[in-house]
Amino acid sequence: MNILGISAYYHDSAACLVRDGDILAAAQEERFTRKKHDASYPASAVAYCLREAGIGPDGLDYVAFYEKPFIKFERLLLTYLSYAPVGLPSFMMALPQWLKYKLWLKETLAKELDYNGPMIFPEHHESHAAAAFFPSPFDEAAILTTDGVGEWTTTSWGIGRENRVSLKSEIKFPHSLGLLYSAFTYFCGFRVNSGEYKLMGLAPYGEPKYVDVIKRELIDVKDDGSFRLNLRYFGYMAGLRMTNGKFDRLFGVSPRKPETPISDIYMDLARSVQVVTEEIIVKMARHIRKETGMRNLCLAGGVALNCVANGLLLREGIYDDIWIQPAAGDAGGALGAAMTAWHHYLDKPRDPASGRDRQHASYLGPAFSDDEIGKFLKEKDIAHEKLEQAEIPSRVARLIDGQNVIGWFQGRMEFGPRALGSRSIIGDARSREMQSVMNLKTKFRESFRPFAPTVLAECVSEYFDLDRESPYMLLVAPVKNEIRRDLTQEELGRKGLDKLYNIRSSVPAITHVDFSARVQTVSRDDNPLYHDTIEEFRKLTGCGLIINTSYNVRGEPIVCSPEDAYRCFMRTNMDYLIMGRFLIDKKQQPPVQIPEDWLKEFAPD
Repeated sequence: MNILGISAYYHDSAACLVRDGDILAAAQEERFTRKKHDASYPASAVAYCLREAGIGPDGLDYVAFYEKPFIKFERLLLTYLSYAPVGLPSFMMALPQWLKYKLWLKETLAKELDYNGPMIFPEHHESHAAAAFFPSPFDEAAILTTDGVGEWTTTSWGIGRENRVSLKSEIKFPHSLGLLYSAFTYFCGFRVNSGEYKLMGLAPYGEPKYVDVIKRELIDVKDDGSFRLNLRYFGYMAGLRMTNGKFDRLFGVSPRKPETPISDIYMDLARSVQVVTEEIIVKMARHIRKETGMRNLCLAGGVALNCVANGLLLREGIYDDIWIQPAAGDAGGALGAAMTAWHHYLDKPRDPASGRDRQHASYLGPAFSDDEIGKFLKEKDIAHEKLEQAEIPSRVARLIDGQNVIGWFQGRMEFGPRALGSRSIIGDARSREMQSVMNLKTKFRESFRPFAPTVLAECVSEYFDLDRESPYMLLVAPVKNEIRRDLTQEELGRKGLDKLYNIRSSVPAITHVDFSARVQTVSRDDNPLYHDTIEEFRKLTGCGLIINTSYNVRGEPIVCSPEDAYRCFMRTNMDYLIMGRFLIDKKQQPPVQIPEDWLKEFAPD
């Protein structure tokens, strides 16, 4: 039985194909259209899923959409009426899309897909909860979903047991932890729904000076983690801004303009809202443990991508273990909707836990064979060397040791926002210069942004205060004291972005300014080639981890195809690209004239 899950029309649209309860394929539309956070109907992602399944639309038994559009429109309409006429401009901007296709979603999907079979529409947070629990390794678990807003719900908790997810309690719009965090994202000069991870990365550079102000003026937090926002300071209910003039006056500063220097106050605001967010998540987790008695916790929703909070939650020891959906945001709703159809609507049983999750390491996107890659290289007359499969690990390990930056394009593309060793840029974490080199010359992004390591799963406890695998790069952990470096008095006195220049450990390129790292572990079972390459690097250097960052530049989605990978390779300062068995040396490539519009959009000064 084939079930297609779809999420679309807000941000990060995606498709997922579940066959007989197993996740066969999943991908975000942005990877195919090259439009970051593409919200349109995921035509290319759907086509990929059907192609991977070897079927056409007539081979589908059910289609599941990740939320209920009429209830969402109800929220939009009632919110406008509550604030009228203030919200008229934003309402008029949204209305055409609703009248054109969102209100007639069943007909829209049937037409786009050329499909006339049954469709189901779970609620938004039901899809998140299903995506959190059903692929998890747990027989039963508590569930917490937190995001900006679904239809009305912004936070919910419940229980997953056997083939059922049951939500017990919720917080509704306009009170939203996700929207609070996005308000600070906007205020600090980053883009809402894409820049929240930048705010998280910026937070350790600041001091938590405004925690008390936030808790006194902006959000009332109860002991059980429930909360209410003081709506006088926010504009998202009816306007086109996340915050308003009262918010500006509260902190004595206006919103930072994008691309301008980041002054101390914005760093302090980032740190302060991160601290408040962590406090709320921990309080909610304690309350849910008390109410459910569950030993394990599953997380989804956009706030679940806050890996700093996730790491703290794990270290608090409230639960024996936690599992976070790798595509925790709206893209993962496609997966959750399909799993809801299988388990809830069709009442199909869930296989008992095997000790590993059912997410297939999130390698659920398209793969390209050596024949396909070779054909592309030949057609474009691209100089390359074809390696034997067995020599790839040692060859690439030597290149990393030689301080080269390498594009790594192997196997099935990852589902979710993180590169996990299929579409990655890799480098030497021991290098003192590699963070700034890769940020400014390869990724074209802000210098303060930390890089993540991929570490051999069997070696993780040698480098980090972490006693388990973290395959999806969704846990931040402290770097072990044994590999930290004592800072000098001069270094300890540095403030703000100057902290970036402190050499903090024996692997400085992946050690953030607070001595933490966003850890990805890799096991040989999940990704043998990637694992073997890092193992060869360990044999060569004694270091069992490397830098792993997503294969893209700022403002662009992660690459999907060989053409995407080569184009990105040629427009950046990467030294080598390994695609399948084909090694491409930048020095052997002709000079490339980079289009001015591309430089303006993706590589600003």
